[in-house]
Amino acid sequence: MSMQTTTLSAQIRTASGKGPARQLRFKGLIPAVCYGKSDKPVHLAVDPEKLAEAIATPHKFNTVIKLEIEGGQSRTVLFKDYEKDPLDGRVLHADFLDVRMDQEVVVQVPVILTGRPAGAAEGGILQQVARTLPVLCLPGNIPVKIEVDVSHLNIAESMHVSDIKAPAGVKFKVDGGATIAVVAIPEKEEVKAVVAAPGAEGAAAAVGADGKPAPEGKAAPDGKAAPAAAGKDAPKAAKK
Repeated sequence: MSMQTTTLSAQIRTASGKGPARQLRFKGLIPAVCYGKSDKPVHLAVDPEKLAEAIATPHKFNTVIKLEIEGGQSRTVLFKDYEKDPLDGRVLHADFLDVRMDQEVVVQVPVILTGRPAGAAEGGILQQVARTLPVLCLPGNIPVKIEVDVSHLNIAESMHVSDIKAPAGVKFKVDGGATIAVVAIPEKEEVKAVVAAPGAEGAAAAVGADGKPAPEGKAAPDGKAAPAAAGKDAPKAAKK
């Protein structure tokens, strides 16, 4: 799928700080910054609803956006980062990265697993380790997703980056040994019987009513089990 470019209007922002930011939001705008490789950051104000519309494409956050800045300026950007209100989820601040269509960029692309693992028939559980992968490519070649077929995986087998082929014009920017998915062995509940073993290594000595160790091979006078010794092999007491 070819990259879709969208357009977003932006205003120059001269004031910064919490006060001016609140004033912008009162007007229905949010503060934004456009970062370039050589130029100084450009402080902007954008409409958050228009921003949401601009990235409402199959590429989502990797959509190439043409920023139309007041005064006749325009910049080709990618959505870099954003800050959201933890309570209502509204976008409070946005960052853009100035890019050129003839220069490669590194972006995170979603990983989508396809197929049912062969090991699932034996009770294996498919676990996705990598949700995204960093890729290097031209802005126009950014893939919507990286599809990984896991249907051939048996129990205890893994899929690694080196096992998949990158789309045309795309390079993975991660070690080939990085795990993408694994079919885990199903856990079995094991019931371990607790057996008292007098004289066993690491076992606690029984304590009598007088607080002294009871003779070897004898239980405490009250018939209750002796407490565990605070040795290196004993479990630590839970902190209150």
